[in-house]
Amino acid sequence: MMKKLLCLLMATALALPALALDASSTVKVTPLLRTSSSWDGKALVYPAGQAVATMLIVEIAPGGETGWHEHGVPSFAYLLQGELEVRLADGRTNRLKAGDPLAEVFGVLHNGRVIGDLPVRILVFYTGAEGIALTTAHPEFTPPAKP
Repeated sequence: MMKKLLCLLMATALALPALALDASSTVKVTPLLRTSSSWDGKALVYPAGQAVATMLIVEIAPGGETGWHEHGVPSFAYLLQGELEVRLADGRTNRLKAGDPLAEVFGVLHNGRVIGDLPVRILVFYTGAEGIALTTAHPEFTPPAKP
């Protein structure tokens, strides 16, 4: 009997934190993103191994670019300030403004470029694994000329 009561109490205690995510008169929940693919349509696949979560704020000055790079793990971002155009190596683009969420591309060369006079500030969450680079620069890459 005591074992059943203890199990019931533990199950109840574990369930309680989930209630804090539900909207109520004092809690507002605003969904930003729910997806199983990155913005270019590639299915999300988490790397094997010891999980490592990384959260960064990336700031890019007006007129600045990230440089051509790729991510080895899925990442998710929220644009806090400014406007950013992300261009893939194949020429496709995604334009983001403050308040936009993003399931970032991974394993795909891309470059981010600030649009306008404001710096860009991006909150980024990486879902990686021990020993896997979050970002790999590709300064050798030259995109094909626009037609």
